[in-house]
Amino acid sequence: MRQDEAMAGRASGELVTLDSGSADFLSIISMPVHAFGRSSASEARKSLIFRYGFSLNYIVWILRNARKFDAVIVHGLWNFSTFAASATLPFLRGVKYFVYTHGMMDPWFRRHYPMKHVLKVLSWLACEGRLLSSAKSVLFTTEDERELARGQFPFWRYSEAVVGYGTAQPPSLTVAQTDAFRAALPELGSRRYLLFLSRIHPKKGCDLLVEAFAAVAMLDPGLDIVIAGPDPDEIISGLRERALALGISARVHWPGMLMGDAKWGAYHGAEAFILPSHQENFGVVVAEALACGLPVLTTDKVNIWRDIVTDRVGFVSKDDVGGVRDSLEKWIATKPSSREEMRSRALISFAGRYDVRRAVSNLIARIGVETAPFDVAV
Repeated sequence: MRQDEAMAGRASGELVTLDSGSADFLSIISMPVHAFGRSSASEARKSLIFRYGFSLNYIVWILRNARKFDAVIVHGLWNFSTFAASATLPFLRGVKYFVYTHGMMDPWFRRHYPMKHVLKVLSWLACEGRLLSSAKSVLFTTEDERELARGQFPFWRYSEAVVGYGTAQPPSLTVAQTDAFRAALPELGSRRYLLFLSRIHPKKGCDLLVEAFAAVAMLDPGLDIVIAGPDPDEIISGLRERALALGISARVHWPGMLMGDAKWGAYHGAEAFILPSHQENFGVVVAEALACGLPVLTTDKVNIWRDIVTDRVGFVSKDDVGGVRDSLEKWIATKPSSREEMRSRALISFAGRYDVRRAVSNLIARIGVETAPFDVAV
């Protein structure tokens, strides 16, 4: 359950999106959905303007409907939805709106994609800057995200607020979950494993994980690594080749994207969760792992890393091979009794920080509506 879905229990909400109305995930959202995206990926790829998400109907919907809501929440930057919002919301008298940046102002992107950053600066000056400047608040999920965003883009200034983020309590472990995961990865058998579950992308540090695991694998011959997730940038083949060259290919597993029972079976069956990312504004998968009682091995570039340290629910390192290797060595050296204590603290950490109901309460308080239900468009 995402935060906007959870709000449906506290607010009379509607979701406006540039996704296609035929997108499967929209069917599980409990609030009314207005989808203005192209009906197929091939149609959306026909021209640059449609890849950007252009939809005149989206603008028309905002103009006709924004005033009927107590609040409007804009999610994300650098696409047509924020262009449409910047062209309408600042000029609609009486409309109170908020913007979630979702990590999209992080300097990591500026360093690694400098040409894209030039285009973002131009878009900022024309669209996003005005949108954020006129917003009631620009919302950040962590204090680190807010601080990293400061000074990345010129001229426009905005009001800031940290409201947190969260996810739903996961389903309890069932035999069906275990069976689904094992069916997706039969070669794993009954071996113990650490779990990486996320989009497989260069910023996620999967290359660091392969290199670091190769350096420590002989310290615990019974421990494997499961690297699960979609591969939109097609980097798995190179990672596989590197694992083969390092002599660990039989102990690194690639089940692809896991969903439903298979996903939760992977979480519940793991010894610990590992996310060696170079950049994460929040890290929902970390919250999911804690909710399943998993200790977390991550880096100080995942913006909730301070919570991991404070709550003593894992190990945090630098986002390089040496740092990830250090976290793996610490985990292997951790006594079974200490691991069980970390598991218990992980559940407490999730309940106290990342349960989506807590995040929604924070958001409602920031919006400034004292009683529910109320109307919100997201």
